[in-house]
Amino acid sequence: MENQKRIITIGPERPLEKLNESDLNLLRKMYRDMLLIRRFEETAARIYAQGKFGGFCHLYIGQEAVGTGCIYALKEKDYIISTYRDHGHALVRGLDPGALMAELLGKQTGIVKGKGGSMHYFDKNKNFLGGHGIVGGHVALASGVGWAIKYKKLDSVVLCFFGEGAANIGAFHEGLNLAALWKLPVVFVCENNHYSMGTPEYRALSVPDVSIRAVAYNMERDKFDGDDVLYVYKKMLTYIEKARMGEGPSLIEISTYRFRGHSMSDPAKYRSPEEVEIWKRRDPLIRARKMLEFNGVEEKEFARIESEVRGIVEDALKFAEESPEPPPSELYTDVYAE
Repeated sequence: MENQKRIITIGPERPLEKLNESDLNLLRKMYRDMLLIRRFEETAARIYAQGKFGGFCHLYIGQEAVGTGCIYALKEKDYIISTYRDHGHALVRGLDPGALMAELLGKQTGIVKGKGGSMHYFDKNKNFLGGHGIVGGHVALASGVGWAIKYKKLDSVVLCFFGEGAANIGAFHEGLNLAALWKLPVVFVCENNHYSMGTPEYRALSVPDVSIRAVAYNMERDKFDGDDVLYVYKKMLTYIEKARMGEGPSLIEISTYRFRGHSMSDPAKYRSPEEVEIWKRRDPLIRARKMLEFNGVEEKEFARIESEVRGIVEDALKFAEESPEPPPSELYTDVYAE
């Protein structure tokens, strides 16, 4: 009963700072992409509640700065492997919002022809290798991709996202061990939102620091808060480039928080309103906007970005709703690789 009363808190807020022109322009783009994630997810929640699609739907609301900062530090030739909470990662990577929305609705025009749904976005052309629904299983796949990169002598890196719950899964340890043993170009990113479904980390992890597990595999590690997207980006640049230069993998734990439940079917009553409010005050979109305002960005620009993003999401939904259902013959396509 003692554990049920505990509140998960966040570290001290980083002060606002004056940015150079390059960082300011970068933050503008990041803010736009984070807002796109937020509006896409809000729309997904609404149409799910309306019964326009079913199954599982895990929203990324509250965690936008982590995926955005990390993916901005990549190059086009780099690879991404994500979890079932993959909408935000896919959008930042540049996957088509219309195709992503159509995938939610199970349409033929979906990013994988309506066969993957919310948890299984995939786009080979963007080196976006899922969307994986098996907790922790994809961590070993990331090391497999890292091995292929090394074997082919490519100048690429793999970025692998997972939650803190995956750090207890066997494939997590297997993946990290092999990545370290063979010095593979993989950066493992634990998006620690502090709840494995409805179980808080202090009831599931023997140690409160996921990143310390890197010590057992002789790889670099880091741990920091993920509400400041520009800070996340700059931190990740270091580890991604180290991997690219052949210096081996790293395990990065980024503290974040999901404002909604684990999935759309989760009312999240295991968290206190006080705790949620503490974290909402550190909303990554609010943080980014404050930083932009501190550096002279005016209200009219925020209004322009909002209008642009809402238009993109509205067009995506219209495209998805007007797209055809897949024909029965699609049951027999893409079953085996040709």
